[in-house]
Amino acid sequence: MEPRNYRMVVSTTQDFVTTSAEADRQLHHWLGVMKRYDTSALDEGRNEIAEGVTLDHDAAAGRHGSYSRWRLREKRPGNQGTWQSTLVVRSDNGKDSSRTWLQVDIEHHPADPQLRPTRANTPGIARLLLDSLPAQDGLADVTSEFRFIEPDDVEEVIEELCDEDRRLPIVVASVPYRQNPDTWTDEVVAPAFRNLPGLAIMYVLSPEAQTRFDSTLEYHRVFGGGIRTYLPGVDPAWQPDAQRHLVMSRAKVEANPRRAAAILASLPQRLALRLPLPAPLDTLPVQRTRPRPTGHDSGLNDLRAENRTLTSMLAEAEQRENANADVLRDLRQQLQIAEEQEFDQAAENQDLYARLKHAERQVRALQVRLEKAGQHAHVPADAPADTPTTFARILERMGEFTHLRFTGDKRKTRELDAQSIGNWVEVAWDALCALNAYAAASAAGTAGGDFRYWCAHLPDDCEYPFPAGKVKMKESKTVGNRDDWRRERTFPVPEAVDPSGKLFMEAHLRIGGGNMVSPRLYFYDDGPHTGLVYVGYLGPHPTNTKT
Repeated sequence: MEPRNYRMVVSTTQDFVTTSAEADRQLHHWLGVMKRYDTSALDEGRNEIAEGVTLDHDAAAGRHGSYSRWRLREKRPGNQGTWQSTLVVRSDNGKDSSRTWLQVDIEHHPADPQLRPTRANTPGIARLLLDSLPAQDGLADVTSEFRFIEPDDVEEVIEELCDEDRRLPIVVASVPYRQNPDTWTDEVVAPAFRNLPGLAIMYVLSPEAQTRFDSTLEYHRVFGGGIRTYLPGVDPAWQPDAQRHLVMSRAKVEANPRRAAAILASLPQRLALRLPLPAPLDTLPVQRTRPRPTGHDSGLNDLRAENRTLTSMLAEAEQRENANADVLRDLRQQLQIAEEQEFDQAAENQDLYARLKHAERQVRALQVRLEKAGQHAHVPADAPADTPTTFARILERMGEFTHLRFTGDKRKTRELDAQSIGNWVEVAWDALCALNAYAAASAAGTAGGDFRYWCAHLPDDCEYPFPAGKVKMKESKTVGNRDDWRRERTFPVPEAVDPSGKLFMEAHLRIGGGNMVSPRLYFYDDGPHTGLVYVGYLGPHPTNTKT
């Protein structure tokens, strides 16, 4: 079933009081100027601001955080039911007090339950909030307009694509060869992006940045006027991952711009509705309709007002029940499809990875032979040792890596064997082989950069490649600012490395995905000092905003 509702979830580093006040100003502008409703006497509780139009407002503050919430219900002629718009401003519950969350929901409740709801597009209030507040999603800024990717921006955008805290898709449009970028964006990209504000992060790839972008994203390119939607969890070095990130061709965009805009918004809209809400938003109490005090009116009028409110509450509850039933039915269908595809996809990915690694090793061996052909013709390259079949076996063979030291919790590593899927063991072994080769170069001062740089610019005589896209040398600011999450990533090291005997390790490798485990390998490069790389952790994904 195609998504019909609109949902925007973003955060800001502004405090709750400042954000709530700005949201209130923008709400008054949206209602009073853009919709021409009477907003002169709004208060908490239910406000009747026009015939068939109500605005409910509630707010609270306490040890679990503060929130302000507004709900607009419009039952107007021509609406074929009721349009409901909800705006929430919510502080975090104390774990990340520097962040304030915003949520906007737009949904249509048909008067006849048998009718399909009308599809909601980006509302004016969402654009107003994005224009007036510094909204973010993970590392990326969320705005109501697209921005150009210049050559100096490519590395930053790649980090945003790979950011594990990202919730929103990133949509990147390219400019056709010999087309004027400004003309192309005005005539083609802007209409195609018109439904995306609040649902996605929008970029246009400048021609000057095209080569650098495509060389970094070998399997995830976008060019020739195409538009690509990058879902959360991009793995630039993993070719099968490219299939998840859909490309719309230039021909389709130009053939029917209105249809292209609807298609581009469909996937982000579906993801926004299915992705679990951040904990601060998910723990809000249900909003209850309550009438405002009636002053000195008669008891009969009070009863009539209360009766109208109760009747309205019953109608709203029935609409919510019908909407929830539709969502539940859709989720069950998607779950059935996902379960049918999961096993086949895991097997296919494992086979593709095995073939890819075999091809890479053949190419590397041939390169080495060609380099040596003049002096040592046809000298065979040393074949890597057989890959272990379990994580427990990996631990037993750690002594084979002369430049690595494992200091982590072996129990957590062994427990991966009970949860392992696909090619996790093979990827972990490949990672250790590559780390060992890098550690030797780091100790000798010939690595040329960090491990990510090493993987992206592998020396010709190194036979152990590892995808640079699986390497992340820094944790997100969110993780770094949380004491409890930093402690999860603080691992033992010798006192020669740190006198405290432990160290916060940010550099890590993505060993696998596909379930709740998603193992990671954390390491610390001390090559310039002790001549070793310390592997502090190999186990399930530590806590972050998604776990």
